[in-house]
Amino acid sequence: MKRAELVFIPSPGAGHLVAALQFGKRLLQRDDRISITVLAIKSAAPSSLGSYTESLVASESRIQLIDVPQAELPPLEFAKSPAKFFILNIENHVPNVREALTNYVSSLHSKPDSVPIVGVVLDFFCVSMIDVVNELNLPSYLFMTSNAGYLSVMFHFPEQDSRTGAPPKDSDPDWLVPGIVPPVPTTVLPVSMTDGSYSSYLGIAARFREAKGIIANTCVELEAHAFNSFSEDQTTPPVYPVGPVLDLNDGQARSNLNQAQRDRIMSWLDDQPEESVVFLCFGSLGSFSEAQVKEIALGLEQSGQRFMWSLRLTPPKGSKTLTPIDCSNLEEVLPDGFLERTRGKGLICGWAPQVEVLSHKATGGFVSHCGWNSILESLWYGVPIVTWPMYAEQQLNAFRMVKEWGLGLEMRLDYKKGGEVVKADEIGKAVVSVMEDSEVRKKVKEMGVVSRKAVEDVGSSSVSLGRFIEDVMRNHFGSD
Repeated sequence: MKRAELVFIPSPGAGHLVAALQFGKRLLQRDDRISITVLAIKSAAPSSLGSYTESLVASESRIQLIDVPQAELPPLEFAKSPAKFFILNIENHVPNVREALTNYVSSLHSKPDSVPIVGVVLDFFCVSMIDVVNELNLPSYLFMTSNAGYLSVMFHFPEQDSRTGAPPKDSDPDWLVPGIVPPVPTTVLPVSMTDGSYSSYLGIAARFREAKGIIANTCVELEAHAFNSFSEDQTTPPVYPVGPVLDLNDGQARSNLNQAQRDRIMSWLDDQPEESVVFLCFGSLGSFSEAQVKEIALGLEQSGQRFMWSLRLTPPKGSKTLTPIDCSNLEEVLPDGFLERTRGKGLICGWAPQVEVLSHKATGGFVSHCGWNSILESLWYGVPIVTWPMYAEQQLNAFRMVKEWGLGLEMRLDYKKGGEVVKADEIGKAVVSVMEDSEVRKKVKEMGVVSRKAVEDVGSSSVSLGRFIEDVMRNHFGSD
């Protein structure tokens, strides 16, 4: 039996790291010839990701962890352009990754019975490390934590830039992206194209086709149009749909919550009628101003619906943290008397165990930032979404959920974090719509069944995962 090792270099963001490690676990479960070494880049912001990674590695004997020494952070003024800050932070780590990977490869060469490295799986934000991988004569595979439509936008981006040479403006014509059915308004393109990160983001997109293959966290049944477009483009590397790749044990939430907090949330849900609760949660970086918090509260009250709200605030100006903070005194930020008037009908918490909440029988709707992992989780459990995108490619995800697939209810498609305050009336109507729209609920539940079948033994994503393994082994060992 020919054994083989893959090296993973995930990005340190929560949505990237968790999906990459879960994909690694799935590879190990599928093929006992494979082992994995993870080169771990630390997050630029304080988080529980380190403990999450260590816990997962400790549970898998064929995964080992090599910590990459922390590089100097980019100047904080770049944080106004989040993707630029993120990309620069990754690029600052290239020398440390080069040293760590070179030393590891050298150590294997000194052992006669060592398992050969057959490839390096890079998060798509880590494409600057393709050069390092090439220096060691190894193939690079990209892991896309988002969907195939977003991948199609990134393939199309350099071509679009060759015609315009400038960041898109709201008034520009819609983009005609081969992998997305409807024309894409420039207002829903990834925020990184317009927030000052344009040139850095273009540099990422320009290198996608250098990969030996691309692994995508999606399934072909959801995005058949995108995969057809890839097969028609001879310049596109093989794309392997292997999703949904999800952490159904919600290990990250367990790292952020103590047992008492979790028990409070789940026991409250246990007391609610089936499909009666709308869940509001906006991801690891989603937060609001106090003015917006008040409008959300009034909108929930006007809707008359039961609710669970993961409430996190934007850090005050001058704060050293870039990540949202939990609210220490709810009465200070909520409308007068709100807690008393909604007692028994709503629960407000900080960090929430999202997977457990979405899987609970009481949960009937989800007001979401439309991060791709959150969308996959909501589809998996058949919970319809109200769209309230914040950052990254979430506007594109929201647009496709509503306009391409009919799997979401539109509140906003082009909202950007820190944008205008959305008023209570609009929020209240959106909450009512997601709880009462039986047609969208039916379609979401049907897609949930489809997505589960995709990862079963003979499902499309399972077959694609097998093809990825075969191709990696053939590329290294030959066809024998």
